[in-house]
Amino acid sequence: MEECCVQKAGPDACISERQNSISSGGKNKTAIHCADDSLAGSVSQRACVFCGARVVLNPVTDAVHLVHGPIGCATYTWDIRGSLSSGSEMYRNSFSSDMKEHDVVFGGEKKLVACIDEIVEKYHPPAIFVYATCVSGMIGDDIIAVSKAASSRHNIEVIPVESSGFISGNKVVGYRAAAVALMKLITPKNGETVQKTRKLNFLGEYNLGGETWLIQRYLAEMGIEINVAFTGDSTVAALKQAPGACLNIVQCTGSMHWVAANLEKEFGTPFMSVNFFGAENTADSLRRIAAFYDDPEIYRCTEALIAREMDRIRPIIQRYRKKLTGKRAAIYVGGAYKAVAIIRQLKELGMEIVLTGTQTGKKEEYDDISGMLDENAVVIDDANPAELEKFLLEKRVDVMAGGVKERVLAFKLGIGFVDHNHDRKECLAGFDGAVTFAHEVHVTTCSPVWKQLKRTLAPEVC
Repeated sequence: MEECCVQKAGPDACISERQNSISSGGKNKTAIHCADDSLAGSVSQRACVFCGARVVLNPVTDAVHLVHGPIGCATYTWDIRGSLSSGSEMYRNSFSSDMKEHDVVFGGEKKLVACIDEIVEKYHPPAIFVYATCVSGMIGDDIIAVSKAASSRHNIEVIPVESSGFISGNKVVGYRAAAVALMKLITPKNGETVQKTRKLNFLGEYNLGGETWLIQRYLAEMGIEINVAFTGDSTVAALKQAPGACLNIVQCTGSMHWVAANLEKEFGTPFMSVNFFGAENTADSLRRIAAFYDDPEIYRCTEALIAREMDRIRPIIQRYRKKLTGKRAAIYVGGAYKAVAIIRQLKELGMEIVLTGTQTGKKEEYDDISGMLDENAVVIDDANPAELEKFLLEKRVDVMAGGVKERVLAFKLGIGFVDHNHDRKECLAGFDGAVTFAHEVHVTTCSPVWKQLKRTLAPEVC
């Protein structure tokens, strides 16, 4: 894996080998290690490679997602996204080959073949994604050959996802496995072509709490249509039309930058990064999309939309700002694009960000994050619970924005918490999402319950 150039890190790590994964903010920041495999025994907050692939592909609503491994792998990732569907609910089912000891010893390919045949007979899906796990990968089951034979036998897309967990200690590798599977699905076959349109693809959007539909309404008001989202509320047929878009907008760069780059390489479709978390980010993204189309009517509709929505929510945000100014916040999320958005939103609320970290940030993204923070802020890559607890206490944090793994830790320390996880059901995107986020930050930060708890003093040593 790529290693960033490192200087002496600022804040002290709990484990000496983790020292270069922790840095400080500000313009004179120290560099930070990123994209490294998780340190064995550190109890990383990251998920596995298989999980990384599953969170990207699972929102494809009418596909079957078949996990070739022990039942625990399928259970762990069952309904892993808070993605909503306007049609099929097939993706909410959890399919597994349920490998057991006998399969580990004698091989599980025959069992996988039987599973695929049974699924096709009972459900008639347009496509099946077959995920490799640690166990099936280690014993050498050839899911590629099995998938190819099944695809020919049933005349449907059976796509292998090479996501064995032991491949890496970084779930970003799972994102790439999912991206490769998506490119196999959407690349035209046997001389087929897809007609070019004026529509755009929305990459890195998973329709959590209906966020795809919200952005779809904004774009429709501007006079722009979404071709397909990758992969929120998508179908196999819709994804196959992806080469017909004239533009790819990319929100979650960690999971979809590679797909966007390959769509540009293969089909000549340009792409741009966007961010629809926070009012200012949303306005900026809509304006840049309008600039791509360079149409006077689209410009006019875009500015009218932004002006109306900003005038509507600005007084609400200001009311929350009066109550939250000076409060201290921490952020620990999966992707850096989300961290950047939350930093900007919390600053708009007058809050001080004293700790920020991600599971999958890149060097250039950490440079951007550090530049948005004060020099005393802590920046951390691939944190573990001990480190999070240490800095949450040292920095006397009032509220934390993070995922499901961090929620209990924050509450145990008497710290407010805002859920920004991938399985949430609340819509936090767009102008309305900015209001919802501000409300949640206020409710948890200013809850009277924290006054009833005796705050633990920060330990002098970890």
